[in-house]
Amino acid sequence: MSCHQCREAFSSRLDGEPLGMPAEELDAHLAGCAGCAAWTADAERVTRRARLAPAPAVPDLTVAVLGALPRELPGAGAAARARLVDSALRVALLVVGAAQATLAWPLLASGTGGMSAPVHMARESGAWNLALAAAFLAVAAGPRLAAGALPFLGSFVAFLLPVTLADLQAGHVHADRALTHLLLLAGTVLVAAVAWRGRRRAVPAVAVRPVPA
Repeated sequence: MSCHQCREAFSSRLDGEPLGMPAEELDAHLAGCAGCAAWTADAERVTRRARLAPAPAVPDLTVAVLGALPRELPGAGAAARARLVDSALRVALLVVGAAQATLAWPLLASGTGGMSAPVHMARESGAWNLALAAAFLAVAAGPRLAAGALPFLGSFVAFLLPVTLADLQAGHVHADRALTHLLLLAGTVLVAAVAWRGRRRAVPAVAVRPVPA
């Protein structure tokens, strides 16, 4: 094999083309010919430099990119305010529930209440008011329960309010006793607010739900 044939075959190898001869003959010639070995080394180096160009210098844009970012993600402020309002409503319900339980527990424990009510009636009233306190505390702990508790609480307030006003006007109930019903009214309003806010969050999720084919 001549050196010219060897170098043509090696050039074909570099280009991934057929050698035109057995690879063993090419390797044997390169092993025994110092000139061709040096030529192939130079050819490999030139080919590598031609195929692997250095990457162009790119300026560091980290500071510019970070500076162009908004200081606050879109909607982050509204979400933070919504969480603050939700937390405030839950804390207020917790306070109302605890106050309702404080008023109800003495009636349930001792059986003595205002207006000289019989023992069973006093305890029944205490149990009823303690159940209302439990409802407020349950909604404070789990806001998803608000929608389910609202029909019961709302109907109770709707019936109790006119009756209390009529009894207050007729002198059948003391003012301090009637004022305790404000806790029930406040708790119901808070539960309604929690339920309304929960419904507002649920409506967009339902609106974007894809319709099954």
